[in-house]
Amino acid sequence: MQPLTTPHATPLTGYLCLALSMALVGNYVALSKPLLAVFPVFLLAMLRFAIGAVAMARWIKKPATEAPLPTQVKWLLFLESLLGNFLFSICMLFGMMHTTAIAAGIILSAIPAVVALLSWALLKEQVSWKSWLGIACAAVGIALYSLTKEEQSINIYQAENGVFGINSVWIGNLLLMGAVLCEASYAVIGKKLTGTLSPKRISALINMWGLALVLPLGIWSIRSFDVGAVPTITWMLLVFYGLAASVWTVWLWMTGLKSVPASQAGVFTVMLPVSAALTGVVFLGESMAWPQVMAFAIALCGVLIATYQPRRPRVL
Repeated sequence: MQPLTTPHATPLTGYLCLALSMALVGNYVALSKPLLAVFPVFLLAMLRFAIGAVAMARWIKKPATEAPLPTQVKWLLFLESLLGNFLFSICMLFGMMHTTAIAAGIILSAIPAVVALLSWALLKEQVSWKSWLGIACAAVGIALYSLTKEEQSINIYQAENGVFGINSVWIGNLLLMGAVLCEASYAVIGKKLTGTLSPKRISALINMWGLALVLPLGIWSIRSFDVGAVPTITWMLLVFYGLAASVWTVWLWMTGLKSVPASQAGVFTVMLPVSAALTGVVFLGESMAWPQVMAFAIALCGVLIATYQPRRPRVL
């Protein structure tokens, strides 16, 4: 697969797309709290993919200039949706039910490093010392932020006592480690797909796979759900959630990956907790202390270090 940019290009547009994508993820993750108070998990997931399918209906059709998809690409599309959409959501949501917010933040801070390792192992990307330094700063920042949070999982008491009296905190941590691997795989597979398909086609196709995977569970969840009891404002929030989660974030991420190495793109996952925290402060009435602000500053410094490219002298 040939690189899509020249070695001397500065992919500022790609950086912006990656940052906006993860910022939107953090935004809709925070705003999903009121939605989860109304909708069951699998019903919410089904509605999200259904909204995305309607919004991207025109992107599904194969362009006349696109060659028939090889079997390998079809499998990669399925894996991208299975790992990045379906299993990531399950591991994240159910993992959080069995562990603390602090443990979750520390485990999830490993995402940039795991992305870099998978990129090196599977895509043969060379990870520079500058990228590793940026990844380290990002991980330290997210971990410090988690350590300064007072919030604990509301179900931690149940987790510690567990089913049949068995401590299940380790199950939650294991699920979150699975979420890290799923998210890292999503970044690496996405980079592979951008060499064959456009960001729009990737977004539409993996959304359709996501809908197919969650549809049976969503239909099962809707049997006892009172649709008429959902207020109008919640439906409006659901539409934003569906568009952000299934359309905007995926398209932005795939667009950014066309010009940025996957190992470098992984650093931008720090925008997720930053955006989620800011959304909680602005819209949900949450508070943020100075230690948390400093932790985020360290994490964002990691992004700057990993993406900084000094100006090259002009050739006269």
